[in-house]
Amino acid sequence: MFKFQNSIDFARSMDQQDALKEFRQKFIFPTFTEKPVIYFTGNSLGLQPKKASEYLNEELEDWAKYGVEGHFLARRPWYSYHEQLTELTAKIVGAKPIEVVVTHSLTTNLHLLMVSFYRPQGKRTKILCEAKAFPSDQYALESQVAFHGLSKDHLVEIFPREGDQLIREEDIFAKIEELDDELALVMIGGVNYYTGQLFDMEKITAAGHAVGAKVGFDLAHAAGNINLKLHDWGVDFAAWCGYKYLNSSPGGVSGIFVHERHANDRTLPRFAGWWGYDKSKRFKMEAGFQPMPGADGWQLSNAPVLSMAVHLASLEIFSEAGMEAIGKKRDQLTEYLEFIIDDLSARNQERCTFELITPRDKSKRGAQLSIMAKGQGKSLFEALSKEGVVSDWREPNVIRVAPAPLYNSFEDCFRFGEALQAAIQ
Repeated sequence: MFKFQNSIDFARSMDQQDALKEFRQKFIFPTFTEKPVIYFTGNSLGLQPKKASEYLNEELEDWAKYGVEGHFLARRPWYSYHEQLTELTAKIVGAKPIEVVVTHSLTTNLHLLMVSFYRPQGKRTKILCEAKAFPSDQYALESQVAFHGLSKDHLVEIFPREGDQLIREEDIFAKIEELDDELALVMIGGVNYYTGQLFDMEKITAAGHAVGAKVGFDLAHAAGNINLKLHDWGVDFAAWCGYKYLNSSPGGVSGIFVHERHANDRTLPRFAGWWGYDKSKRFKMEAGFQPMPGADGWQLSNAPVLSMAVHLASLEIFSEAGMEAIGKKRDQLTEYLEFIIDDLSARNQERCTFELITPRDKSKRGAQLSIMAKGQGKSLFEALSKEGVVSDWREPNVIRVAPAPLYNSFEDCFRFGEALQAAIQ
């Protein structure tokens, strides 16, 4: 445990000791703010890797040079482009290569996976999710239930207890046990987008399987942020976007995880497309879908190469840094930012105080801290923005900040404190 100090000298000394400090130079920081930017919204859109434009331009050049033949003649042939992303992705989420594929977009992938893993039959019809899930997840789950001709009663939400901001995990386990053979699917956001709460995915998976349910996770706020072990945890499926902590362009490509035990199960129903078809026979154009083994079999259409080129630029940075080192810095950086916020709250009792609604236990959170401002409303957030801070406002009075370990520094955390003090004034 470091003895933190709210000083520029301390912050810079921490940065000097930072094993990942050179990675900051691999990203481009926004320039639109009047004051020097403090970018704390990697939980919404990560920064652009400097190599992104290089990789993107290479594909544009190959498209110009080869036209359609770029599928086979490009320096990174488009026909197999997604395969370059597989091992890099598997390392980030703790999976085997056969268990992951990069394709489509997040909510599209969640729907495709639920077609296979939400199969209501007889009594077993219900989906369990967390209350106040990200709206897109909520809409996806509601529509899946409706697609099967079921009412909203078959979607069961777990709420925080009265007076709490966080969901107690014992309440999740109790509800799973209560639903028992009525439970078809547990589908939860691994990290809640609003509070930043990290759920124990290993224990939730085990609890769901114990009553015969399938278990999946939306990892939009977890991939590239949390040290995941999806294979070891036995998760049935998961999906995540590439544009938050994975820094892979606005609306960029998404990842899919399907556990190895389902790799060769051709009885699983799915919505099929030709890029998920056995690639050794794909161009025979034969009737009757024969899926690729593993997650590859959930692909639909040709790889979106331009989006994947940007994604590749980011994945290579993650591979170089390693998730173990990223996780270690994440915890130190977030703990220091927590200290700064607490210090400011103590010194501004009469004007404005701050409550962290994110768990203070570092094993229950990632890089995000959700700050409830008491005493000032959105005007505080707007004043903070004028100080150069790029953060995120959520009604009614929560500011979300996320120091991303690949490009944020301890000095960023100190400067955030300075900006917050100025905004309070």
